[in-house]
Amino acid sequence: MVEIRYGAKREQRSREIEATRAEIWSHAVTAIWETDPDLVAAVLPPPLAPGPEPLVRLTITTVEIPGLPAFGAGWFGVQARHGDRIGEYPLFMPMTTEQSTIGGRETYGEPKKIGEVWARRDGDDVEAGIARMGFVVCEIRGRVTHAREPYEKQKTDFWFKLSPSAETAGELDQDPLLVYGEKSEKARVHETVDGEVIVKDSPFDPIAELVIRRLVDLNWTERATVQVGKIVGPVPRADLAPFVHQRYDDLSVLGGKS
Repeated sequence: MVEIRYGAKREQRSREIEATRAEIWSHAVTAIWETDPDLVAAVLPPPLAPGPEPLVRLTITTVEIPGLPAFGAGWFGVQARHGDRIGEYPLFMPMTTEQSTIGGRETYGEPKKIGEVWARRDGDDVEAGIARMGFVVCEIRGRVTHAREPYEKQKTDFWFKLSPSAETAGELDQDPLLVYGEKSEKARVHETVDGEVIVKDSPFDPIAELVIRRLVDLNWTERATVQVGKIVGPVPRADLAPFVHQRYDDLSVLGGKS
């Protein structure tokens, strides 16, 4: 029997599930701020609803895996609720590698896009940022001022695993799946940063529209996150269709044909 690498494999593996369930340490800058409650409500697809507080989180990370090139990972989203479960709904997850982008989108429904992501530290000076499609989306600059206690906590992301229609624009092939991203996060280094968070306008990633009313927290961590996906069930495709644009780029804004 001829052997060809594109042929069927007897052993089935999910590299994405293996990677996200492994304890891999990273360096991260995290900013949390309050925004206007109506802005949070406007970006949440049903059946999600706003959480107790109108909070926005921006995390910018450098991930270093022994034996592999380091890569950048970003997370931007809002506090949300599904029934009694309080969690977060990510709007924008830029990644610097194709592997981390495709695996998260296809396996879990994460809104990942390829972009430039950096989080650097020189002594106590910290800088981080995200850029995509020729636009700097955000920048964080600051200085570590003091240490905090290490922590361990449980978190939930709300994802929608969906399939845009192959036949009709603006529709979905079937009802999407609501997925809980159940995360266990621990930090061995946790430090306060005194600095500034600058969010900038971009036609593709309009994170600046979730305006900063009050900066709640700015910190630097060395942390590890292990996540497990849990399928909650289908949601009506008509409810989610108006929000699908959140995870795609509309190139017509650059002046081309719509």
